[in-house]
Amino acid sequence: MTDDIDHLDELEHRSVHILREAYANFKNLGMLWSIGKDSTVLLWLARKAFFGHVPIPLVHIDTAYKIPEMIEYRDRLALEWNLTMIYGQNRQALEEKRTFPDGAVDRIACCKALKTDALKYTLSGEWPRYRLNHAKRVYEVDRNTEPFTGVIVGVRADEEGSRSKERYFSPRTTQSQWDVGDQPPEFWNQFKTEFAPGTHLRIHPLLDWTELNIWEYIKRENIPTVSLYYDQGEGRRYRSLGCYPCTHAVDSQAHDVDDIILELRSGKFANIAERSGRAQDKAGGGGLETLRRDGYM
Repeated sequence: MTDDIDHLDELEHRSVHILREAYANFKNLGMLWSIGKDSTVLLWLARKAFFGHVPIPLVHIDTAYKIPEMIEYRDRLALEWNLTMIYGQNRQALEEKRTFPDGAVDRIACCKALKTDALKYTLSGEWPRYRLNHAKRVYEVDRNTEPFTGVIVGVRADEEGSRSKERYFSPRTTQSQWDVGDQPPEFWNQFKTEFAPGTHLRIHPLLDWTELNIWEYIKRENIPTVSLYYDQGEGRRYRSLGCYPCTHAVDSQAHDVDDIILELRSGKFANIAERSGRAQDKAGGGGLETLRRDGYM
């Protein structure tokens, strides 16, 4: 158990270091919050890095197909932790019903419209952003349209094949496009933080964490998570959260964090990919990497 704790400490220290380096070196940063366990751990680490305050706006891309409990959880925590909370959306695609649930496009095209495009144009400020007014407890159009020059993201290398090709500080074009072959080397905790003007940065403080590490840390820190991750008595729970038409629950009787840790260490999910319940990952071989090259999370 001591080794596990020491390893979690090492991961925490590295992530806090990356967060502070990012904040010190880049202006107009945002932090993507998908409302899932990984980005919530990232948010928790940011609160540690900056002594309880998060000086970086949280950005959520709302596809309008998230499970309602996820949105309720987002707004509850944003108010409780006094977060600068912003969301963006591809309203035109939704109004024109150019989505997979409407039967107009396939899953990959839907992800591109509702996630990739919404993310790119929300970050650039070209599409409206909606900011939480804490006093009124409602979202209002954000007057600030200045582009985000970088975003902090809670992806992990073990989560999915294309994510294993990332760096802690990963350059993108101004249109958020990713050249997988043009990644800076990162050796011995030396990170490149100087890039050409106009470079958009993706910063990945959780890159070396595993799914098991995440849950062990959630247990240790007592981090609040969405109850969708736990069996509510039906023998089903979500292992990975996304849009409800494309994310499926798994058979599991894990009703708390300890049960999930046991499943991951030696149980039924010890050697099964986390995103096996995400239908868009299976669509059109290599589809997720194609989306990520174009700016997807």
